[in-house]
Amino acid sequence: MSHLVAIAYPDVATASTVRDRLADLQKQNLITLEDAVVAERKEDGKIKLHQANSTTGFGAASGALWGGLIGLIFFMPLLGMALGAGAGALGGSMTDIGVDDDFMKQLSENLEPGSAALFLLVANSTPDKVIPQVAQYGGHIIQTSLSTEQEAHLREAVQAATKN
Repeated sequence: MSHLVAIAYPDVATASTVRDRLADLQKQNLITLEDAVVAERKEDGKIKLHQANSTTGFGAASGALWGGLIGLIFFMPLLGMALGAGAGALGGSMTDIGVDDDFMKQLSENLEPGSAALFLLVANSTPDKVIPQVAQYGGHIIQTSLSTEQEAHLREAVQAATKN
C-alpha cells in the first residue's frame, strides 16, 4: 500500500533539492516513489505543479511512433507521425497519474506566497536510511497517510535534524 507524504518548504529550490535527493535514494533501492511533485505557490497566489514525470512528452513520443507505423501503411508516415504526436500529447496532458492534481492545488492554497510543498507517493522505503537523508533539509509536514506512530517518528526525525 502506498503512503502520501506532503512536506512544506520555504522555497521551491529546497523542495526540488529534496525531490532530487529522493530520486538518488530510489536509484539505490532505498525508496520506491510512485509520484513526486513540487507544488509552488507563486507570489501572485497561483499554484504551479512541477511534475517529476511528463505524461505529455511520453504521449507525444508514443503517438508519433504509432502514427508513423500506421502512416507507413497508407504511404504517409510523416503525416501519420505528426497526427499521432499531436493526439498522444493531448491524451498525455489529460492523464493524471499519482497524486491527484486538484488535491495538491487545494492543499497548496494554505502555503505562504513564494513557498513550496513536496508531495510524495511512497510505495515502500527503508525509513531508517531515507529519513536522515532528507530530514536535514527541514520542512513542515502538512499531511500524511502514515499511521500515527509512523508520522510521529517522521516529525521527530525532522525536528532533531533541524536542531543540529
